[in-house]
Amino acid sequence: MTETRDNNSTARLDTDKIRADFPILSETVYGKPLTFLDSGASAQKPKCVIDAISGLYEKNYANIHRGMYKFSQESTDAYEAVREKVRALLNARHSHECIFVRGATEGINLVAQTWGRANLGEGDEIILTTLEHHSNIVPWQMLREEKGFTIKVVPIDDRGNIIMEDYEKLLGPKVKLVSFVHVSNAIGTILPAKKMAAMARAVGANVLIDGCQAVPHMAVDVQDLDADFYVFSGHKLYGPTGIGVLYGREELLDAMPPWQGGGDMIASVTFEETIYNELPYKFEAGTPHIAGGIGLGVAIDYVNAIGYDAIAAHEDVLLKYAHKEMRAINSLRLIGEADQQAGIVSFELEGIHPHDLGTILDREGVAIRTGHHCTQPIMDRFDIPGTARASFGIYNTIEDVDRLVAGIRKAQELFG
Repeated sequence: MTETRDNNSTARLDTDKIRADFPILSETVYGKPLTFLDSGASAQKPKCVIDAISGLYEKNYANIHRGMYKFSQESTDAYEAVREKVRALLNARHSHECIFVRGATEGINLVAQTWGRANLGEGDEIILTTLEHHSNIVPWQMLREEKGFTIKVVPIDDRGNIIMEDYEKLLGPKVKLVSFVHVSNAIGTILPAKKMAAMARAVGANVLIDGCQAVPHMAVDVQDLDADFYVFSGHKLYGPTGIGVLYGREELLDAMPPWQGGGDMIASVTFEETIYNELPYKFEAGTPHIAGGIGLGVAIDYVNAIGYDAIAAHEDVLLKYAHKEMRAINSLRLIGEADQQAGIVSFELEGIHPHDLGTILDREGVAIRTGHHCTQPIMDRFDIPGTARASFGIYNTIEDVDRLVAGIRKAQELFG
């Protein structure tokens, strides 16, 4: 049995057992065992999630909410039960504060096009950070073209930490929204989200947090964070693609207009007027991703059974070991060594383009991500075109890190 241990040598996580739950990890790549180090882009799926999705389609699939027959009612009950699981996962006050969307990107766009369009205008300011994914930059730029507000950006230091003194200077009475990533997908920085939210509150601003990379790695409490909005995507939490969550405070969601019109988001429709449905359905037009929602619920159960304390301890061991081994590699530069980091390692190798490195590692069975990771402002900050990125999940091991390091050294020999 392979176990991750903390500093007190207490067994935490049985990775052999966990790996056995993920069918794809038994696959080989060019005759070598798969070493999957790209969970930050999209995590692999345990068999229980796969079985839940296929089981729905095989045995009792039906559209939800309107059918009076058995399969429809069973699918409705299963789908709506997931909303309560999401509420508990985020510690939201009410399940109807949890809106199902296609993913975090759609969640941010929903807020921009509803709350943002109604509340932002000329003379207003919003604050983002240098660490943002493009999905938390572009929607605000698109709305700025229409509404004329100003976007200000919090810088980061050479290690990838938010410069809190500069953040404080940007805050003022014109700031209506602070929107920031909880954990950087590119360099793994964990932002001081609670402190940043409190500082925003002090000037009367609302707060949106992108939790895509946080939810797979750590427990999240939206009430403790005092977030107005919080988004995440199911596929990074070992669930299906095409399903995600927007949490919003009830009073804000109630005041926001619908974003999309269609079935299920209405209470009644005539050609003279439409009366909109109650929360959360006001924001869930059309047939939802039923199997995706049910798969997400199973993924939440799976992660909860392992426990976030064990996950965090496991990934911290991997991160520290990776940093130690990679610092010993000549001509390797770690990009981002923030004071607090999740299980993400970004780096560059002198004389080897990240794409070339990714191709060589692939031949060794090692899957990493290369490029700008939809975070071009971060790459500009470090004056590089992109990085190679290894991102860890619950199924990764010390041996995976060793294979990564061996692959990097082989690439250096080939380019020697």
